[in-house]
Amino acid sequence: MSVSILLSYIFLGFTLAAPIGPVNSVRLDKGIKNGFWHAWIVGVGSMIADGFFMLVVYMGMVHFLEVPIVQIFLWLFGAFILLYTGVESMVNVNSLTIATNREKDSLFKCFITGFIMSITSPLSILFWLGIYGSVLAKTAQVNSSSSLLIYSSMIFLGLTLWDILIAGLTSGLQKFLNTNILKWISIISGISLIGFGVYFGYQGIKALIG
Repeated sequence: MSVSILLSYIFLGFTLAAPIGPVNSVRLDKGIKNGFWHAWIVGVGSMIADGFFMLVVYMGMVHFLEVPIVQIFLWLFGAFILLYTGVESMVNVNSLTIATNREKDSLFKCFITGFIMSITSPLSILFWLGIYGSVLAKTAQVNSSSSLLIYSSMIFLGLTLWDILIAGLTSGLQKFLNTNILKWISIISGISLIGFGVYFGYQGIKALIG
């Protein structure tokens, strides 16, 4: 088991976390408005959900996630969470100030937001089933079960490094902000989340009717 192989799995986890989606939108928004720990804890909630999906795939329980009623529930509940968070971000935009916003959100709320957004996202489920499932299948052909656990841990380490990087970047941007920029960030983040919520709702209703 070479260092280069381990680094490649860390890089895989890092790149898996990078695409801009609902969780990264919230992570950026919370980090810029509230600081490092708020952005980081959103990512922690998301990573716990990711870890659950990895465990499900690893243990071969993917058939549960393929049940139509489960998929419909995840689409619709995920849509509700995204729409609620997006609307809340936009409704509260006029109350944001540089001086007071750091106490706006609790760490627990940020954690729950990250966790629920990931655990109810069919896109996350399909993503992990497709990417991590194929990685497991390929790795299992030439490695032992202990190697699978090590490689899976390296992927998770990559996710952690991405979370720390984003949290650091967003908190570092705070010194360049003024109230107007902060409001525009909240508006753009809210629109992004509402857009994802509409898409999730559309897919859920289509699956329900179909």
